[in-house]
Amino acid sequence: MSYYKLFADGDGELIIFRGCSKLFSRILSGAAVNPETMHGTTILAIRHQGKTAIGGDGQVTLGSIVMKPDAMKIRKLHQGKVLAGFAGSAADSFALLERFEARLKDFQGVVPRAAIELAKDWRTDRMLRRLEAMLVVVDRENVLVISGNGDVIQPNDGIAATGSGGAYAMAAARALAAHSQLDAAGIVRASLEIAADLCIYTNRNIVVESLDS
Repeated sequence: MSYYKLFADGDGELIIFRGCSKLFSRILSGAAVNPETMHGTTILAIRHQGKTAIGGDGQVTLGSIVMKPDAMKIRKLHQGKVLAGFAGSAADSFALLERFEARLKDFQGVVPRAAIELAKDWRTDRMLRRLEAMLVVVDRENVLVISGNGDVIQPNDGIAATGSGGAYAMAAARALAAHSQLDAAGIVRASLEIAADLCIYTNRNIVVESLDS
């Protein structure tokens, strides 16, 4: 069984919980946000062999219709030192990215502190509570998931995923990290391709960005 560490809940308290808990299952399935807005999104991040990579596919789906096959879901923040991927409503995701980038500036690029403060905002700000989105953010040392409930989660194995094909991508990434010679970016790309073969809301228009330690 894997264990995941929450940096903080809405009150800034440190929490430990089991990897197969209901909370992490909800995050993988997208239950923390409106499932309709999750369709067409698979984001995967990994820290492996001293490198960090994050990637996402390009499909945007509205109901049963593919609206866009090549959407860009990965963004560079803080002068390229931080990477973020988003799942959920595009407008809501960009609103959260702007808030997160502002917090990065407030705390000189310290990703865990910026993520905790964003989570606090998410819990206390009425406007933010209405936003339906999730973020996966990485720097050279951290891989974090900021959930739609305002939780900040750090996977102990350095692999995080969200969106429609998130569970498939995470399973593939764990296997490839343990049993292949691929680097972080290679694992992300191969895992997203596997997810695309299994998830009808994920395609092979994959964008991967990486950072060296």
